[in-house]
Amino acid sequence: MDLRHGLQFKANSRITYGDDYALCKDAEIVVICAGAHQEKGETRLDLVKKNSIILKDAISGITKYNKDCILIIVSNPVDVLTRLAIRYSKFPASRVFSTGTMLDTARFRFLLGEHFGVSPESVHAYILGEHGDSSFAVWSAANIAGVPLVRFKGYNRKKMDGIYLQVKNAAYEVISRKGATYYAIGIVISRLVKAILSDQNRVFALSTLLRNYQGVSDVCLSVPCIVNREGIKEHIVIPFNANEKKRMKACALVMRKAIKDVLAG
Repeated sequence: MDLRHGLQFKANSRITYGDDYALCKDAEIVVICAGAHQEKGETRLDLVKKNSIILKDAISGITKYNKDCILIIVSNPVDVLTRLAIRYSKFPASRVFSTGTMLDTARFRFLLGEHFGVSPESVHAYILGEHGDSSFAVWSAANIAGVPLVRFKGYNRKKMDGIYLQVKNAAYEVISRKGATYYAIGIVISRLVKAILSDQNRVFALSTLLRNYQGVSDVCLSVPCIVNREGIKEHIVIPFNANEKKRMKACALVMRKAIKDVLAG
């Protein structure tokens, strides 16, 4: 009701609703946000067992009526649930992915832009790996207008580490203050869906099934992806330094353990 009351101010929008999975029949994209609430002090991985059950039921209902859509996972922990969604749906991996570290990357660019005094749109930097506590910043490739951050006057390693910590803890801070995150992730989902439906070939940091990405395979983690009408078109391989490769492999170990625990349970 709240959304529909404002439709006169948003051209070309239509909102319908219901509780029957048959409503997904003709959808080109289905976004799965259903999941247990993340409590204060609870990590994303703490939600895995509860949300894997919810996810399995949702995908069973969706695929009963639609086997051709793109599935975007938003429920946490997104990396584990994305891997399970591929397994449950039996869809090609190019059509099942999550928002991953797209929001983390947006937070990162915002804070770097604020520090260096430039628009976030002019900052080219990524948070990759897990959308969670084992994520990492790709400092080796971070730049503004092609110039590495280390060459800027305001660069300070300690301050950069502080910015990363702000990014990593941002969701926990928002949850502790207002109970949930929804505005920023809502904007992220909207931007991603628009890029897909408009066939834009845009690059976003999304959690996707990896096959020998910097030595990592068979887990879903965030890497830069080209997305278009078909879903994920291609993974862009960033030339990680030795530490970043180590961090990526550490993320993969966390994911494998989480998936093993779910399947064993």
